[in-house]
Amino acid sequence: MKKLIFLALVLLAGCAAHPPADGDVARWERRARNVTITRDDWGIAHVSAGTDADAVFGMVYVQAEDDFNRVETNYLNAMGRLAEAEGEAAIFRDLRMRLFIDAADMKARYDASTDWLKALMIGFADGLNFYLRSHPSVTPRVIMRFEPWMALTFTEGSIGGDIERISVSQLGAFYGKRPAVAGDDAADADADAAGLREPGGSNGLAIAPGNTASGHALLLINPHTSFFFRSELQVTSAEGLNAYGAVTWGQFFVYQGWNDTAGWMHTSSNADNIDEYLETVTRKGDGYTYRYGAEERPVIATRVTVPFKTGAGMADKTFTVYRTHHGPVVREVGGRWVSVRLMQDPVKALMQSFLRTKAKNYREFARTMELHTNSSNNTVFTDAEGNIAYFHANFIPRRDPRFDWDRPVDGSNPATEWGDVLSVADSPNVLNPPNGWIQNTNNWPWSAAGPNSAKRSDYPRYVDTGTETPRGLHAMAVLQGKDGRKDFTLESLIAAAFDSRLPAFDILIPGLLQAYDRAKPVNPLKARLAEQIEALRTWDRRWSPGSVATSLAVFWGDALWRRTNTPEDPEDLSIYQGLATRTPDAVRLEALAAASDKLTADFGTWKTPWGEINCLQRLTGDIVHPFDDARPSIPVGFTSGRWGSLAAFEAQSYKGSRKLYGTSGNSFVAAVEFGDSVRARAVTVGGASGHPSSPHFNDQSARYSTGDLRDVYFTPAQLAGHIERVYHPGD
Repeated sequence: MKKLIFLALVLLAGCAAHPPADGDVARWERRARNVTITRDDWGIAHVSAGTDADAVFGMVYVQAEDDFNRVETNYLNAMGRLAEAEGEAAIFRDLRMRLFIDAADMKARYDASTDWLKALMIGFADGLNFYLRSHPSVTPRVIMRFEPWMALTFTEGSIGGDIERISVSQLGAFYGKRPAVAGDDAADADADAAGLREPGGSNGLAIAPGNTASGHALLLINPHTSFFFRSELQVTSAEGLNAYGAVTWGQFFVYQGWNDTAGWMHTSSNADNIDEYLETVTRKGDGYTYRYGAEERPVIATRVTVPFKTGAGMADKTFTVYRTHHGPVVREVGGRWVSVRLMQDPVKALMQSFLRTKAKNYREFARTMELHTNSSNNTVFTDAEGNIAYFHANFIPRRDPRFDWDRPVDGSNPATEWGDVLSVADSPNVLNPPNGWIQNTNNWPWSAAGPNSAKRSDYPRYVDTGTETPRGLHAMAVLQGKDGRKDFTLESLIAAAFDSRLPAFDILIPGLLQAYDRAKPVNPLKARLAEQIEALRTWDRRWSPGSVATSLAVFWGDALWRRTNTPEDPEDLSIYQGLATRTPDAVRLEALAAASDKLTADFGTWKTPWGEINCLQRLTGDIVHPFDDARPSIPVGFTSGRWGSLAAFEAQSYKGSRKLYGTSGNSFVAAVEFGDSVRARAVTVGGASGHPSSPHFNDQSARYSTGDLRDVYFTPAQLAGHIERVYHPGD
């Protein structure tokens, strides 16, 4: 107990807020006077300053105003310090981050950074520290003072970054016991990696001037993430910065958005940019060696200490962690250790993330791609010159195509080493295709521009490991139209983004109807399912809040999925085709009966409209949101992207609830027109503020649920007349 108390005192002393030096305070106050914050009538912040560094100061300050908890939590996760706030359950999540993110290394990289990037990182830390100084009632859970180098720990604005694809449970199984090697009594593990999947995916659509009524290019920005994962804001400076869009809490760059002449939308890529190596390890004295060619190389062992909160104070656990030249060891398979290699260049990643927001056209944007650190994303791009483009991933190491890179490869074979990174020119990109549109919905790149896409046969498998999806089919249908659509407007692009068709059911339901028609009259399900079959037979296969058939189809699809033991890859088109062709008639009908029973048990009748089941509810600012059927909620018509809904709403029931509540999917939707000036409309799930007491906590939810996007106030003229408050940080 004495040791525990002593450790708690030491950690608290290290975390306590040290009084800032007079020079720090003076610098913060000077920056604050140089920054102007304008809140519009939706509570969205428009930050302006003379320099980029001061603009960054204001940009992170307003994010802290809106939701400091999410800002701090993102950095606790990025630095491997979540257990200090959330306790022992987060230890292995923290250990996973610390295998790749080391504070001393980040500080050294910061010290070696170019002056302009250092200035931005100093502005980042100053903005958050000034917020804490000017809001003494706000008590951080852990981080009492932000340091500039911390910005390097969180440079990828996507949810579920590269590191988070490593299984925490398998990492815990390896480091939670003495690691085994060949010849030991090792428990065999699953041979396949159990990476964490991102929610749903995202949509990016670009339309060339020749396909629009105005002759201006259009861009749809539609990330599908966990709800409330990003802030919406605008940041400008006299040094040429003028970016608007979705900003992941705590970062100082617009992740998905636009400036006055160009826009960018990232979608999660299926490129193989992370590889696992099976290491042949041998115990040698107190350590280990691993085989590499004819060599026996020493396994590098280091000690990592992870502090965590307990009911009695702070404690810690120390782990001996291992790495080879491929990367850290994260699990074992049958006595062979598995190391992981991924892109690790935080300085260039932060540079690229910021510089692309200032790129004014395709040429400038393409130059930022030469940094090759946007590792897990595809990008759909549009500019005011009329260019539309698709960039496929941005970090794809060349590899020997003889190996199956979908699985761990033999780390002892030098032929499995990475080569150089695939150049932008050598990637399956698209620029200004003759069909006049580009789409990516986390599907493969071979349909990004319809028949004008890159050809799958021209590239090795590791360039893309994905598939076509129902959302991909849907996107192509709305962009192409019946005869090659040439009349798109901002409004019709929004309508396309919320088009209610569910293409997966075009594949699945005909087989159900045939199964019913083939059933003999003596089959008890023939009479029992007659009304349900008629409802689905006459359904237009479109979602709607008032649609009973949507409820029935979704519950049937889920029941069919479970009964056929379908692999958990919710948008692989081949899976739907397999279900449609290989599912026995009896299973199709039994799944429909089960869906009807489930609806009746939960809602009183299977004839329950979809909007009474599928809901959006925001009651608190908690990161893990509670749900309550007795509290107000808003009906949502669109469904999971699994069924091909472009407007995705990933919902499920929770303990004590029968309704389905969304927690991910459409999170920010923006449609942008690039002409002589920018015109845009957008909506953010919930609202701009994370504080339930704010009028902007939930003021966009009704619009969100119906696809009724609001005007964006991007230019000073558009903002005029819509100003709620103008102030400086600290006012």
